Amino acid sequence: MTSEIKLDQINKFQQNLANRQDSKVVERAVSHQGILGSSEDFTSESLMHPVFSIDLSTGNVADQKRSGRCWMFAALNTMRIRLMNTFKVDDGFELSQNYTNFWDKFEKSNYFLENVLKTADQPLDSRKVAWLMATPQQDGGQWDMLCALIEKYGIVPKYAMPETFSSEQSAQLNKYLNLKLRHDAVSLRKLVADNASDDKISETKETMLNEIYRMLAYALGEPATTFDFEYRDKDKNYHIDQNITPQEFFKKYVNLNLKDYVSLINSPTDDKPFNKTYTIEMLGNVVNGRQVKHLNLEMVDLKKLAIKQLQNGESVWFGSDVGQSSNSKKGIMDTALYAPDDLFDTDLSMSKAERLDYGESLMTHAMVITGVDLVDGKPTKWKVENSWGEKVGTKGYFVMSDAWMDQFVYQFVINKAYLSEDQLKAQAQDPIVLKPWDPMGALA
Repeated sequence: MTSEIKLDQINKFQQNLANRQDSKVVERAVSHQGILGSSEDFTSESLMHPVFSIDLSTGNVADQKRSGRCWMFAALNTMRIRLMNTFKVDDGFELSQNYTNFWDKFEKSNYFLENVLKTADQPLDSRKVAWLMATPQQDGGQWDMLCALIEKYGIVPKYAMPETFSSEQSAQLNKYLNLKLRHDAVSLRKLVADNASDDKISETKETMLNEIYRMLAYALGEPATTFDFEYRDKDKNYHIDQNITPQEFFKKYVNLNLKDYVSLINSPTDDKPFNKTYTIEMLGNVVNGRQVKHLNLEMVDLKKLAIKQLQNGESVWFGSDVGQSSNSKKGIMDTALYAPDDLFDTDLSMSKAERLDYGESLMTHAMVITGVDLVDGKPTKWKVENSWGEKVGTKGYFVMSDAWMDQFVYQFVINKAYLSEDQLKAQAQDPIVLKPWDPMGALA
């Protein structure tokens, strides 16, 4: 049934508003302070006091600036802690996010071109091709994608490949790299349509990749192949390891078996039964590299695993929808922080599954859990290391309520050592392949 808005309905709505005794008070508050400022509950701020029963020492907070590399910062932050603790390196030490950024964009470009060829027989208005062309590459990523990069290229200290204008402010590079990739997609699809030989297609793609490498080298700098690792430890002792490769550096100084760490998600939607594994079609960066793979578990199980890892001195990489019910200046993420329902006198509630199914929420940002407050054995709030610099939160650290974790955290990375036997068996399953646009394929 089609029904237009009628004038008598508008008159009715206007009268209903006029009959409300609080309408002008609310209007003045919202029009001057905005929705969040008018609906903020200050009791949340007092409950989110940044003190925790388990609190790991993690050093200074990094700053991703105006780029979308949170997943990369979060992962490298977890790795630098191992290096800092083992070798007594200063708190200001960082691993190069620009180094992994370079190789990520180069590999994503190749991954995109390969997907262009795989879908070249489909019309431009097919959903898969339209999805592919919408964003050929971007800054975001997932844990498994970073592992694929490190397994192939290793890592380096930040001074071996420092930040550049385009790494810190990525909009211009993304614009022109995506223009280049769409331009190349036109050429590749035309070659396939003209029945060009495999050799001709491969030769053309190699030329494209050569040009992309040059663009990235100009914008981000060329990655180091060897470097000297030089530092003074906290006892003021001098150390130098000369002419070391990025792969050697990772194995020697981080010494992390990436295969031990797996992605666990909480997606309580009907299409994803718990205790099953999932991957996402056309999601990745390194062709023939590590596959993105998620094991779906109940949130209560994810929390138990996260606490075990924290108790063992290891931080936890996680992905969430950071823009929901959060205040970045104060560094608070809490479902009770704002009450827009009360402000507008309407029902705005949705379940976690409904938010995922109806496009209200998905993973948008990756951070690191570095502490938890346990009261009578149960978590009440969690300490979070962000990558937005030290001017937000408490010197860059946020407080996340346990209720917020229930609703807006979607992914944890956990060492397999903490999984139960049944969970290990479930994680070993071959993954069910989800559509490219599934919310569990969102890039943080």
